[in-house]
Order: sequence, then structure tokens, then C-alpha cells
Amino acid sequence: MSNDNVNILIVDDRPENLLVLEGLLEDFNCNIVKATSGNEALGLMLGYEFALVLLDIQMPEMDGFEVAEFMRGSERTRHIPIIFVTAIYKEQKYMFKGYELGALDYLFKPIEPIILKSKVSVFLELATQSKLLREKADQLEQKLREVLELQEANGELLSLSTMDGLTGVPNRRKFDEYIGENWKIAIREKTFLSVVLIDIDYFKAYNDTYGHIKGDECLISVAKTIAASINRPGDLVARYGGEEFVVVLPRTDQEGANKIAETIRTNVEALHIAHKNSKIHPHLTISLGVATIIPSILDSVELFIGLADQALYEAKENGRNQVSVYS
Repeated sequence: MSNDNVNILIVDDRPENLLVLEGLLEDFNCNIVKATSGNEALGLMLGYEFALVLLDIQMPEMDGFEVAEFMRGSERTRHIPIIFVTAIYKEQKYMFKGYELGALDYLFKPIEPIILKSKVSVFLELATQSKLLREKADQLEQKLREVLELQEANGELLSLSTMDGLTGVPNRRKFDEYIGENWKIAIREKTFLSVVLIDIDYFKAYNDTYGHIKGDECLISVAKTIAASINRPGDLVARYGGEEFVVVLPRTDQEGANKIAETIRTNVEALHIAHKNSKIHPHLTISLGVATIIPSILDSVELFIGLADQALYEAKENGRNQVSVYS
């Protein structure tokens, strides 16, 4: 495994000792950085990432112990392995002091090449493995970011595919999925399921009178008002098509659905959107058809929605701006 990008710092105040160390480390094919004082060594640590420091103890001005103490006090350098190199500090009290300051090992002068190489190779192997682990971690983090970005993009696509682009409420596709899901639940749990079909009265005349931009604004206002009129998390408002909307009301009986439909009708009328060419009211109004069922496996979703459509037809036939309940 190549160590081309691994840096080793050797620190000794005597240039001839540095040359000896450098010669012994040539076989490792790594980058050797030299310092002749403690201050110089600490300065180099700001510009390099070191896998190991071979640190002479006996140096003028700042000895190796002081350098190690400074290293352990810095977040950037506290984890760099230190091997102390010494000719005289062989007593236990000095060795213990070195270990307390963070030294991981000692080398005694005159240095035995085999011992030096065996010890250095361990730290270089650790540095190489640590570098590989960091690279793997970076790759995994990048992959995770890509997955999260993909999930976010897929979520946006899914949202776009199930939301009406104009009004911001769910579209017909979402309605079909939702009514199907709740139909199965109602069969299994033997609970009520209600739908309300809603049609804006004389919307073509509104568009012809005020233009399509105003028509779009009208659809948006009506959609928001319908959505604001229901407050249970399980209820759904969707654009059914054109100027028609639909509300799905799980676990809602006929009386409850009728009340919600009447609330929607009143709230839309209260918008006071001018509609001078309406045949029934100076302001925009809606007609609503309600159907309720406790479905069984013999019933059909399509026929059930057809019942709500029949009720809506009756509301229109009876003068519009009203709720009709299929019975």
C-alpha cells in the first residue's frame, strides 16, 4: 500500500541526527519533514497533516517534553502519535513523564534500524488505514447526500404528480387513490364513508364575463375555502375536474356529511365574488351532492361516486346554490 501522501515529522536540533533518521526512513516511501527546534516543529504542524512525530527530547530553548505538552493542548495536534527519541532520558521517571504527555513509544540512541522501522511501520499502517476509513466515510456521506437529494427530488415529483398545479389541492389521481384506500378500510371496519361532489354554478358564464385569469383566481379561492371548511386530518379535498371539486369524508355519516357540505356552501357564498351573469345570485355560488355508504365487497366505488353525482344533478335541477343528499 502506497504511503506517498503520508507525512512524518522528525525533530532534532542536530542536523546530522536528522540525516540519519531520514536515511533510515527512506524505505517507507513517505514524505519526511524536518525541524531543528521545537518552535519550528510546532509551526510545521499548522501546515501539514502528520502521521507520526519522531521527537528528540534534549533540545535547547524548548525540549521535547514541552513540545509534546503544546501538542496535547491543541485540538489540531493532540491526536498525532509521538515517539520520543533520546540518548539520556532512560530512567523510569522520565519515561513516565513522556507517557503522561502523550508519547506512544520511545527510541533510544544509538538507534537500531530494525527497531525504528518496525515501530514506524506500525504507525504508518495505522495512518494509512485511518486515511482509508476517512475516505470511505466521506464516500458514504456523499452517497447519503445523494440518496437524500434523490428522495427529496422523488418526493417533489410525487407531490407534483398528485397535486393540482393551479389550485394547490390534490388532483383527480390523488382522489382516485385516496377513495380506493378508504373504501377498503370502510369495508373492513364496517364504517361510514361519505363524498361530496361540488360544482361552481355557471362557471362558464363567469369565465366568459371576467376572463380566464379571473376564472383561475376564482378556482383558487374556492379550493382554498373548501379546504379551510374541513378540519379533520383524514378528510381530503381534491379537484375533480374543470370547475368541480370533491371531498372525501371517512367515518362520516349522512348527517355529518350534510353539515360539512352546507358549511362549504355557506363559506363559498361568503366570499362575495361578483358574478353578474349568474342566473341565481349576484355572487358566485356552488351546488353540492352528498352520498354516504357503509360499503360491502358487493358494492362499487364507481357506482358510489355516481350516487353523489346524481345528488349534485338534483341540486342543480332544484335551483343550484344548495346541498342535495342522495337517499
